[in-house]
Amino acid sequence: MTSKKTIGVIDYGMGNLRSVGKAVERMGGSVYVGSDPKKLRQADKLILPGVGAFGDAMRELKQRNLISVIGEAIEKRKPFLGVCLGLQLLFERSEESPGVKGLGVWKGAVKRFRPKKRGNLKIPQMGWNQVKWVKPSPIVKGVKTQSYFYFVHSYFADPKDRSLIVGNTDYSVKFPSVLANGTVFAVQFHPEKSQNKGLKILKNFIEL
Repeated sequence: MTSKKTIGVIDYGMGNLRSVGKAVERMGGSVYVGSDPKKLRQADKLILPGVGAFGDAMRELKQRNLISVIGEAIEKRKPFLGVCLGLQLLFERSEESPGVKGLGVWKGAVKRFRPKKRGNLKIPQMGWNQVKWVKPSPIVKGVKTQSYFYFVHSYFADPKDRSLIVGNTDYSVKFPSVLANGTVFAVQFHPEKSQNKGLKILKNFIEL
């Protein structure tokens, strides 16, 4: 019998880490939640969650010496999942924090929602919305297209490489809400708050 894979949930002081960790455990994963670079390097897979501002997050990651941990994991093709702000940090920059460099794993920028009609939609998007699959990916295996997931965000990713997009969502504009490339995956919604469909996404990640 093989031992459980350890999922490292990166703690940089921003994000609902407890709920992410509990959801991973519920789906059968062994979890380390913390910021110890050594322990995160020993983990089999990493999750980068996040709630808050792009610039603050990059500053905290740098101060805790976690940027190199993330870079090494991705370079070694260790399965990696960015959640919400964790998705946005994978890009080069964000309109939220001009002049701040992101992780730059994927080329492109993070942009703010700008509803076409005043009062048309509230910013941030907060609540349930649908995701429509653009292409298959192991991260969404067994989840039906146009399933609902729980979102809380004012910004969205605009990748230069459109082949990264696994799923799209409409909110004033059509934006990518699931992205994947090799062993790097990212979701704009909160799987830990998205009931069975979100837990299935986490289970897929654990079982990669």
